Amino acid sequence: MKRVLRSLVLPALVAVLAAAPSLEACTNILVTKGASKDGSTFITYAADSHTLYGELYFKLGSRHLPGEMREIREWDSGTSWDAGRIIGRIPEAPVTYTRVGNMNEHQVMVAETTFGGRKELEGPSGTVDYGSLMYIALERAKTAREAIEVITKIVEEYGYASSGESLSIADPNEAWVLEIIGKGKGQKGAVWVAVKVPDGMISAHANQARIRQFPLNDPKNAIYSKDLISFARDKGFFKGEDKDFSFVDAYAPVTFGSLRGCEGRVWSAFNRACPSQKISMDYVKAVPGAKPMPWAVKPDQKLSVHDVMELMRDHFTGTDFDMTQDVGAGPFKLPYRWRPMGFKVDGQDYVHERAISTQQTGFSFVAQARSWMPNPIGGVLWFGVDDTYCTVYVPMYAGIKEAPKAFRIGTGNFDSFNWDSAFWLFNFVSNYTYSRWSDMIVDVQKVQRELEGTFLAQQDEVESAAKKLYEQSPGLAKDYLTQYSAQQTELTMKRWKQLGEFLIWKYLDGNVRDAKGEVTHPAYPQDWYRRIVKERGEVVKVRKLKATDEE
Repeated sequence: MKRVLRSLVLPALVAVLAAAPSLEACTNILVTKGASKDGSTFITYAADSHTLYGELYFKLGSRHLPGEMREIREWDSGTSWDAGRIIGRIPEAPVTYTRVGNMNEHQVMVAETTFGGRKELEGPSGTVDYGSLMYIALERAKTAREAIEVITKIVEEYGYASSGESLSIADPNEAWVLEIIGKGKGQKGAVWVAVKVPDGMISAHANQARIRQFPLNDPKNAIYSKDLISFARDKGFFKGEDKDFSFVDAYAPVTFGSLRGCEGRVWSAFNRACPSQKISMDYVKAVPGAKPMPWAVKPDQKLSVHDVMELMRDHFTGTDFDMTQDVGAGPFKLPYRWRPMGFKVDGQDYVHERAISTQQTGFSFVAQARSWMPNPIGGVLWFGVDDTYCTVYVPMYAGIKEAPKAFRIGTGNFDSFNWDSAFWLFNFVSNYTYSRWSDMIVDVQKVQRELEGTFLAQQDEVESAAKKLYEQSPGLAKDYLTQYSAQQTELTMKRWKQLGEFLIWKYLDGNVRDAKGEVTHPAYPQDWYRRIVKERGEVVKVRKLKATDEE
């Protein structure tokens, strides 16, 4: 996602961050079935933008008449799915599949992060933007490989209308990363490469292209456009033998900004999933000569749904980039920094860290696909809105027939607060929590874990009931799952509003109520007092008065 960069990059840092314009954008993690505890495939997505309204992009599958056209709306030009400007139309497919957010009825999953790439390749001539490509692929593909074919054929025929993108594409059996970039102003096509994540491993990307060398003659594991390497040669982006070709070096060379703000997030996910490998931070710190991070890693332990959710909740805690350790965190250790992320002091440029968890997330998910279950039951989009650290991932099954009201397109919008909207309710709680983070987040996580723990605990029972209904009639199972997802959303909304009310009561005006409900006034942390004294000690110091004559 790139929409946030149009107005938020600090002018003084343009030179430093120009090749990594998506410092405020999205994060994907891919987990192959051999790397998960139960054989599920996962992909995650945090759709991060200050102006993106979080909602579930639900669309029913359908049959279409010959000559019917599909409208293409540019995703980055609006705050909501249906608000983008129309940039073209393409022929509709005879049959389209139902999509529940970024998963379809066949358990195909798609996500993205924008890397931008070389400036001279921006502004290609095309009809279809990257957002539309994702959702069209979901409407037309039954497998990840089919989704890659759909995307690349559409780009070849109708042109590409975006800058460089990394796409995560997965199904119950495989997980792939597709990296694509246009050919520059006035040129219709794009160059691209797709590489399969080895089974038993995880990969990730976060607004910096990550595919370097890849097998050139192994279509089971890597496929690419026929002119991928020759186009780079013609443009002067690459010299050497084909076997040495690197997509990153040719089309999206790293910069300080892309290392620190983008690859840093990948490092953090890898570091938490496989701490035994002790992957160095030197690369993301831009240490000269540092070796790039691996493209994929084997986790120390196989990952559960909950483990993957927790990977999406990250502030670099306990690392050199820990966002709670400088004065910007305030007395209550807030791990966020308001925009702009770059700043200048006495002529020197600086940046705040960009972690996986960030305040401007519109929506996020952990998508789970399972090969041994019927598609309507095996596919689960664990969906949440707002900040990943403060959200609740609610199960949306691939077989549901409609989106729950609180997540539904049209329930709310970005321009006005609405208590019926999950986006606004979760922002209400998180934004109050930011005011006294270290205390309030404990209360937030208690309820978060209560809800998610309940969903996970009852998953087997719910799916067992759904499978019995499925044996009678797939439609009965879909009705049941639709009702279940709606009920859990309503439960979450009710509980989250109660949480917000509780936080207002407990922390009113800087007070903190104790376990008995009595008002207390806990002091600031001692290290904060020391900072005050260091900066203002002579002003705030208590001074003794001289004795008067009467004394």
